[in-house]
Amino acid sequence: MPDVAHRIRENLAKVQGRIAEAAGRSGRPADRVTLVAVTKFVGEPEIRALVAAGCTILGENRPQQLWEKAPRLAGLPIRWHLIGHLQRNKARRTLPLVAMIESVDGPELVAALDRHAAELGVSVPILIEVNVSGDLAKHGFTAESIARFLPDLGNFGHVDVRGLMCMASLEGGPDVARRDFSRLRELRDRLCAECPDRVRLDELSMGMSGDFEVAIEEGATMVRVGSALFEGVAA
Repeated sequence: MPDVAHRIRENLAKVQGRIAEAAGRSGRPADRVTLVAVTKFVGEPEIRALVAAGCTILGENRPQQLWEKAPRLAGLPIRWHLIGHLQRNKARRTLPLVAMIESVDGPELVAALDRHAAELGVSVPILIEVNVSGDLAKHGFTAESIARFLPDLGNFGHVDVRGLMCMASLEGGPDVARRDFSRLRELRDRLCAECPDRVRLDELSMGMSGDFEVAIEEGATMVRVGSALFEGVAA
């Protein structure tokens, strides 16, 4: 485990350095970009090493994996984000475990989260997922549908809308990713003028291990990085 812990510390330092450089290119300090470490392919020892290295905001794609990992790691100062698709029938069990749900992809899920959060007496921070690439395999609002739904978001008393999230196209490389990230930022800027009082769109979660620097250059405030943190550690 010492070798694993050392490698993870090195990887984290490299990723943080790349974040700082990209933030500098975008005219922002590094602390304006939040690193969400994606832990879906690693186990408890790697997660413990990452948290010990100082990375405590972790993202899981699948609710079932979150249900398994969160109780076993409950003694650690982890703030879990759900970053993958959430079915409505899994929402109530997931809510008490998360600091944020980044992947809210439809009006029905917003309503379900609001209802369950009211039952639990909490307010859940969320990001609205937008399918900016138009990929039919991806979840998310279209730009048009979120614009139509935006006024309704102010009517939900137990969801705290913080911003938008997207995934870049699977194909096309950095140039296509930059286009997708730019689209999300431009959409956010347009929607801000029409936001209800209770809705904020400060956060833009976009970019993963292969394109997070481009995402930061285009305005990302959160990046979801997995493989770059566990290079040489996880299969």
